[in-house]
Amino acid sequence: MAILEFMGQFLTLNEIAVLAMFITFIWMLFRGIPVAMALVGVSLVFVLIAEFLLDPFRSSFRDIIEFDRTGIEYQRLQALSGRLFGNIVKNPVLVALPMFIFMGLMLDQSGVAQRMMHAMQKLFGGLRGGLSLTVLLIGIILAASTGVIGASVTLLGVMALPAMMAQNYSKPIATGTIASAGTLGILIPPSIMLVIMSDQLAISLGDLFMGALFPGLVLGGLYIVFIVIFGLISPKSMPAPANPEPISWKAVADVALAVIPPLFLILLVLGSIFAGFATPTEASGLGAFGATVLALLNGKLSYKVLKEVSRSTLNTSGYIVGIFLAANFFAFVLRRYGGDEIVQHLVLSAFEDPYMTVLFILGIVFLLGFLLDWIEITIIIMPLMLPIIIGLNLDVPGFDQVRDPSVVWFAILVAVTLQTSFLTPPVGFALFYLKGVCPPGVSLSHIYKGIIPFVLLQLLGLFIVFEFPALTTWLPSVAYGD
Repeated sequence: MAILEFMGQFLTLNEIAVLAMFITFIWMLFRGIPVAMALVGVSLVFVLIAEFLLDPFRSSFRDIIEFDRTGIEYQRLQALSGRLFGNIVKNPVLVALPMFIFMGLMLDQSGVAQRMMHAMQKLFGGLRGGLSLTVLLIGIILAASTGVIGASVTLLGVMALPAMMAQNYSKPIATGTIASAGTLGILIPPSIMLVIMSDQLAISLGDLFMGALFPGLVLGGLYIVFIVIFGLISPKSMPAPANPEPISWKAVADVALAVIPPLFLILLVLGSIFAGFATPTEASGLGAFGATVLALLNGKLSYKVLKEVSRSTLNTSGYIVGIFLAANFFAFVLRRYGGDEIVQHLVLSAFEDPYMTVLFILGIVFLLGFLLDWIEITIIIMPLMLPIIIGLNLDVPGFDQVRDPSVVWFAILVAVTLQTSFLTPPVGFALFYLKGVCPPGVSLSHIYKGIIPFVLLQLLGLFIVFEFPALTTWLPSVAYGD
């Protein structure tokens, strides 16, 4: 009580409740409670506190236990259930979510990535840092054809890490390259993160897909430039093989043949969206079908594979939708406390310059990435920030074609920032995916050291996108302009 009285001197009761909700949620996560259960549990506890303990209109225990089905509380409850099970589950944009997940998982089983790895190793393996360049190039291609982080990081780790260790690569640079290359799938379209952002911000998924393409390629380009420069500065970290095979036209042809199938899939999905032949939701179905065909052509499709991919798709989609429902419940309770107004007032009062306000929000997202998964950040934080971004009246070029260009720009900035959440401990999922497939002798400390330069490169990429917002809005204006 003394703590509450002390805080009450500086904060209102609602502000204390909002702060307590976030702290309780993070505490429950560190206790190992599943995210969806933590969100629902915190929400229910604070509903009870608000309705039964802090409501001055509740006068007796009888009033508490009798639930008026004709009153305003029941109407609110009905509205909440309709919002959760109507607006979310029936949202056509979210239909793309399981399709893109299925596409990524099926492509993982198709053998396309293994074929690319073997072909590119013959072409680039004789160069200093050639294996790292191979990993990055495959990571970019997989990112544009899968969008599933766990599959990309695990696949690259299994295929590339033993070869890099055999060639005496530095353990930090090898693991850092693999982890960072695998995370590109969450930014380069088709991306399940962008699907969720499109729903939360009520903006075109096609605009987000096109807007994220150049920033994703910029980030991949920064990784490649870093590897080339680092190889020149520290040749012992990425030694060339003792007896490199000479580059031949056959090796070039093998790479071309290995790259054509995933490029075809990318063209099928993104090309159909860009050309206006299909909506992103329809293109997700084309992508799932295309990945299945590739698996069939490579002789990898079987009933067992189809069953495993379908089950994994169901589990992953159910996990995300479960968090969706729980996070919306959490957001509903937060708004009952006036949390949206409190957060918006806090953010807007920090800086007068609107662009400094954007940087302040990105800083909050970056710090939250150390503690929370990208799904919770996207679902909880993005709707709270949307009115702020619209109210700032940012001068972001839309080329008279893009609707809400400032929102598209902001969404891509957040997506680039959330790249770091996969690499920053203690919740960096890419680190644990990679550790699960590391050979003996590669420790978690090697992975932590390896991701440091790539996190800095991600922040550099964020700065580039921040300084040049046209990178995010020019392509959507061309794709969907008149």
